[in-house]
Amino acid sequence: MPSMPIVRLAPVILAGGAGTRLWPMSREQFPKQLIGLLGHDSLLQATVQRMRGFPGPWELMPEPIVICGEEHRFVTAEQMHASGINARILVEPIRRDTAPALTLAAAAACADGEDAIIVAMPADHAIADIHAFQQAIGLAARQAEAGAIATLGVPPTRPDTGFGYIRLGEPLPGGGHRIERFVEKPAAELAAHYVESGNYWWNSGIFVVRATVWLDVVKRLQPAVHDACVAAFAAGKSDGMFFRPSAEQFASSPSDSVDYAVMERLGADDSLPPGVVIKLDAGWSDLGSWDAVWDALDKDADGNVARGRVVLDGSTSSFVHSEGRLVVCVGMDNVVVVETDDAVLVADRSHVQDIKGVVARIKAERAPEANAHRKVRRPWGYYDSIDHGGRFQVKRIVVYPGAQLSLQLHHHRAEHWIVVSGTALVTCGNEKFLLTENQSTFIPLGNMHRLENPGKLPLEIIEVQSGSYLGEDDIVRFDDTYGRA
Repeated sequence: MPSMPIVRLAPVILAGGAGTRLWPMSREQFPKQLIGLLGHDSLLQATVQRMRGFPGPWELMPEPIVICGEEHRFVTAEQMHASGINARILVEPIRRDTAPALTLAAAAACADGEDAIIVAMPADHAIADIHAFQQAIGLAARQAEAGAIATLGVPPTRPDTGFGYIRLGEPLPGGGHRIERFVEKPAAELAAHYVESGNYWWNSGIFVVRATVWLDVVKRLQPAVHDACVAAFAAGKSDGMFFRPSAEQFASSPSDSVDYAVMERLGADDSLPPGVVIKLDAGWSDLGSWDAVWDALDKDADGNVARGRVVLDGSTSSFVHSEGRLVVCVGMDNVVVVETDDAVLVADRSHVQDIKGVVARIKAERAPEANAHRKVRRPWGYYDSIDHGGRFQVKRIVVYPGAQLSLQLHHHRAEHWIVVSGTALVTCGNEKFLLTENQSTFIPLGNMHRLENPGKLPLEIIEVQSGSYLGEDDIVRFDDTYGRA
């Protein structure tokens, strides 16, 4: 592919993944990048805003590229809107790891016939010093402008076995080092040796590369990935606020990470672009565990982090988080306690990496707590499952102004709706009518129906379901604003 003038930086946010080590706050349907683990903004929102005010000489593309999964697309769009960001949201039909995701982004970044320097960032990292981060990205962009594939490396502060490492090669003019080799997560003794030697940095997973350079390299090293992703993008279609690559084409791509697919092979072939690592000393954390979250937050005099309704007495070096109920810890040391509406985690901080295996066990038992919170977000609003029994379920439903649920029916349940606040426009069979506060209606089993909010304030209702089967898959949609029919 011919070289083209470089005038733009294209922020690319890789917003896939499940974040099971941060259960119970992070769930399959609402993973850690969508949660405000460190503050009010979610990690995704913080990542997208990290490039704001980036200094010249490059011009930022006005719309960052966000790559997310099908199940997270609406809440991703909602968070971008809440942050005042007009993003290009690419929806992966299925998960295929970071190399195909970055290849889709590269195709999008030069789809208009121009080139761009991609700044690919995972959506679940924390950066304390934004100025230092942008300086490192600027140095990496200089290397990328010259044709290199650059990544950011973090000087290690401890022999951590949860990170990959980069062995430093020769120093380069203008900052950074050649990449001598990538090392996957080492054993504890080897990690200690790496830290002591001073020749290794943690692999941050942040990459800076010209879009055309990336496409050329992937075509050479991973032609199946290249061909599937480029074809999927070319055959893709816009769907409102989303761009959907062809599912059939994308499914033919192998699943592989950027490190395995490309970065680990750069030094072995002089005909490939050079691999360069730039130092990132900006308070970086990948927030891969509750211990990392504890480390990233301010602590009291006893080394504790307490969030929500928490009382600590004689406790030290602990992370305690409550989303509602009062949590009291007495005489505890080095523990993690996380309370949510439907689950409580208690773990020794030295064993937080084991949470992923526990979540796998919960999922194998088909327990709903592995995948979803009690409060479930939908493109029209959200619902909260308040109570349930053998043949009934009670939900609190909130519908955003102007939003509507799909026109649907259920084969196994009837529903009673009571308006708590706002105005509801109800379709039930051939009837269409308004309900206001304290009014109610009954939706018989098998009746086609729809709930809408025609007002300017949120609509809140209580829904009582009754029947032989109450699962979310007992929905037959006939018309849907959000393309789910």
